Amino acid sequence: MSDRGPAGPERWDSWRLLSEWQKDPAATLSRLRRAAQAGDVRAQFLLGQVHCEGRGVPIDAAEGLHWYRLAAHAGDALAMNMVGRCHELGWGTAVDETLAAAWYRKAASHGLDWGLYNYANLLATGRGVAPDRGEAWRLYRQAAEQGHAKSMNLVGRYLEEGWEVQRDPAAAFDWYRRSAEAGDFRGQASYAHGLARQGRLDEAGAWLERALEAASPAFLEHLGRDLAESPHAEFRAIAHEARRRSRRLRKGCAAPAGSPGTP
Repeated sequence: MSDRGPAGPERWDSWRLLSEWQKDPAATLSRLRRAAQAGDVRAQFLLGQVHCEGRGVPIDAAEGLHWYRLAAHAGDALAMNMVGRCHELGWGTAVDETLAAAWYRKAASHGLDWGLYNYANLLATGRGVAPDRGEAWRLYRQAAEQGHAKSMNLVGRYLEEGWEVQRDPAAAFDWYRRSAEAGDFRGQASYAHGLARQGRLDEAGAWLERALEAASPAFLEHLGRDLAESPHAEFRAIAHEARRRSRRLRKGCAAPAGSPGTP
């Protein structure tokens, strides 16, 4: 296939990259790089992912950041979010939470769910920006309305705790359910706790087991401590499994460098 079509440089997307990569990684990388160098913004973003995650090449976060920046300056909101992520966590550059906040804010201004969520996280904690939990609540809610699972869980938390909004346990429980069903492990644990308070122990246990599948080591440790003193034997068994998984994961891999937000 030619690298150029009648409309100019060929366009790239994530599904196409995966399909082509499985057939011939080296050739796909070469074509992707040529498209990125020709100014294809989507190819620039994907090339940033390739280098940050080490897909077919050694991990090189600085090279990944270079391509993310090109795409971000061309107006790509996903790339703006990833430039923020690189500055927040020091991928390919020094940690700079002020710059991270600025780039997350740009991504959020485009309505990107991950940009809204990441910028809200900094606002909520006052990292790189003046703390503003009210604005964080608004942004979490905006991302949650788009279907962002992690934001749904935090909307539930704000409603449960009465942070910047009137307490509404019923609404909080519903947001936890939505987050759980959308696949967020924190939302699944939050929903399980709500179910347990209602005496729906079998359902709660099932959701806790689902939460274990994708949870981070730190969250697994927290969950293990939380459930260890439960009066219910099935929950204590889940606590044991959570701690076992945490130990195994800590010996293994970290979160991928290309992940768009807090795990």
